[in-house]
Amino acid sequence: MIKHKRLGLLIGLAVAAFIFVFGGAIVPAHAAKTVTIGINGSDHRQWNPAEKTLAKEGIKLKFVTFSDYNQPNTALVNGDVDLNAFQTKYFFDDWKKTHKAKLSAIGKTVIAPLALYSSKHTKVSQIKKGDTIIIANDVTDEGRALTLLQNAGLIKIKNKTLPTVHDITQNKLNLKIKEVDASQTAHSLGDVSAAVINSGVATDAKLNHKDALYTEQINKKSKPYINIIAARTEDKNNKTYKKVVQAFQQEATKKAIQKIFKGAETAAWDIKLK
Repeated sequence: MIKHKRLGLLIGLAVAAFIFVFGGAIVPAHAAKTVTIGINGSDHRQWNPAEKTLAKEGIKLKFVTFSDYNQPNTALVNGDVDLNAFQTKYFFDDWKKTHKAKLSAIGKTVIAPLALYSSKHTKVSQIKKGDTIIIANDVTDEGRALTLLQNAGLIKIKNKTLPTVHDITQNKLNLKIKEVDASQTAHSLGDVSAAVINSGVATDAKLNHKDALYTEQINKKSKPYINIIAARTEDKNNKTYKKVVQAFQQEATKKAIQKIFKGAETAAWDIKLK
């Protein structure tokens, strides 16, 4: 009798080890998977619909937050994360070329325009001669920020895809353009006249994009600035990772993006740029 009880217990333990219960779905333990995604910034609420969808297939998402723009790609190359989702296609292509990295874009996520913020002014015309304006120092956001400042009427630059501060041709207000790491643009806001800040950093800093002095224009020239999900090239056809992309690119995610960011970011996997 005791032997039978022990046998029953062993069988029960074996079944418990085999069965994995997640999000209401019962999945064999060997089929349960965790996909680790590197992000920049702490807000990943737009992934909630994807998490719910993937849970039904026994796929769990785990997010790893990084503080600058280089770490998530390095982590992906080193295998510390499975995917990352934080960067524009232009930044990705430039980083990949510079570091000779075997990475591939496997899906589009959002387009997030940069914006000019100030804690001292309420409109661009209030910016005075000699004021300091902060911009990000990475190659992509620097060029975008300078183009934004030109469109706002503050400077003029050479006609280049991604200009640098050396391409400024007119600066009537003698503005001081100071470059810092993108993650520090919002932190520096109180010390300067204004700062060009990307959407993720602005969201973490609790800045309302409706209060921005000027927002980057979104048009057909914005295509390189669409954000992407990246994987190691050897994994670009991984079925699980394709499911992650598909789960993100759903209507519920569009609604979540609109609700969370209120227009500061827009779903971009099927966007039509004019």
